[in-house]
Amino acid sequence: MQDDVTRRKVFWLLQRLTSLSLWRAKQRAFKVFASAYETAARTWPSTDPVPLSADHLTTIYTILDLYDQGLNELANGHRFVWRQGQPLALAIREFNSLASHFYRHPDYWDRGSQVAPYPPRIDALVSLLRASEYRMEQAPVEVWDTDHNFSQLQSVSALLNPSKYNYRFYDLAYPVFPDVLPEVPNPSGPVIQSGGNVPFDGIWETVSVEQTRVLGAIPPGVKLFRNNGCFNYFVKDTAAPNLMAADPMTSDVVAKPVHWRLLWEDTRYQDGAIPDESQYFLASPA
Repeated sequence: MQDDVTRRKVFWLLQRLTSLSLWRAKQRAFKVFASAYETAARTWPSTDPVPLSADHLTTIYTILDLYDQGLNELANGHRFVWRQGQPLALAIREFNSLASHFYRHPDYWDRGSQVAPYPPRIDALVSLLRASEYRMEQAPVEVWDTDHNFSQLQSVSALLNPSKYNYRFYDLAYPVFPDVLPEVPNPSGPVIQSGGNVPFDGIWETVSVEQTRVLGAIPPGVKLFRNNGCFNYFVKDTAAPNLMAADPMTSDVVAKPVHWRLLWEDTRYQDGAIPDESQYFLASPA
């Protein structure tokens, strides 16, 4: 996170993952899947030993309704939709459950995960389902009710390492960056600590806060900030999370409280205007 290009890419990706355009694209793709699943469920051969689950239709309709609720709010700049129990956070939870339990034939599924390539008809449906998924789409979701309250993003690798987009039985598209990435702001704050209330929606940077009294250069008492980890997106009125660390004595994973500095307040869509966000869907070079 000391490299300017890396900082710009992570900053841009977090803006992209929290954009109305990306979440509308997710909704459109999920509608295509939902239509295909409904058709398949009506026409699935009765002789199949493991038919398509009718229970999935209830989950699918629930997710469609959650998208409608959440996107109506997001279009007006209301980002509480990513808080726990709110529409877009619930949509992600229901999607993950659906994907994990999609086809429970014992030759392909075991204890909540896929263990072998699906047969072609199932794979075609799963491909449509995964078309509505983006890597780290949970980035803005409130961290809540866990033992350590770790931030969603612990390192840039989660966003920038291409191998993280490649899963055992499916792949997610790696983002195409614009030629010119926006500069990362360098504000003086506000700064909050882990466990403190987040006062603004937006992108926050974990920092080391240093008091300096360099004679003749910086006035006494001015705080300097040094990057201490990956940027994260937080929603207003949530609790600032911790970073993940290892206990030097036991090697156990422990919570590391940190300072977070607001880099960019997200005020998009509050006036009802939707800016041009086509840069988030650039095509890969031929």
